[in-house]
Amino acid sequence: MPSVVGLLEQRELGARRRVCELREEADRVQAELAVAEREWREWATACSRVGEVLAPVDESGQDPAGAEGTAPTAEEQSGKTPQVPEAAKTKSQVPMWREGLARSVLSADYQRILTALADRVRLRQGPLTCQEMAAVFGMDVVPARVEALRSKAKRLVARGWLAEPAPGRFTLAAGVAGPGGAS
Repeated sequence: MPSVVGLLEQRELGARRRVCELREEADRVQAELAVAEREWREWATACSRVGEVLAPVDESGQDPAGAEGTAPTAEEQSGKTPQVPEAAKTKSQVPMWREGLARSVLSADYQRILTALADRVRLRQGPLTCQEMAAVFGMDVVPARVEALRSKAKRLVARGWLAEPAPGRFTLAAGVAGPGGAS
C-alpha cells in the first residue's frame, strides 16, 4: 500500500507539471497576441494615413498635398475643379479643431461621440473605450460597430477634437468643452 505522503507528492508533481505546461502555452499566446496587436496597429495606421491622403481640402482652401509644395494640377491651373463622385460628396468631413469652432460643424455621429465624452468630463468620469461608447449608444457591441466607432474616434483625435491618454481610451482634448464644443 502506497504511503499518503507518496500519493501527495505524486499529485503535487502532476499539478506542477500542469502549471508549467499552462505557463508555456500562456507565453506562446502572449507572443501571438503581441504580433497580432502590432499587425492591427499597422493596419489602423495605414487606414489613418489613407484617410489623411484622401481627406478633403482644409479650411485654408489648400489641398494638403498642395501645401507641401507639389505642383498644381492642370485643373487647378485652369481654375476648373474636377467632378467629385457623389459618394465622396456625402462623406462626413472633420475639420481641424480650433478655438471657437462649434461641434455643429461635425456630422451627427461625431457630435454624439463628443457629447458622450463631454458628459463623462462633466460627471468627472474617466475616458471611454469604443466598446463602452457602443454600449452607451445602445449599439450591438460587435467588432464591426466597435471598429467603426474607433475609426471615428481616431479621426477626431487626429483633428484635435479628442485625446487618447491611453491606447483605446478616448476623452475630450484640452480646450474642447462646453455645450457647443467651443471653449
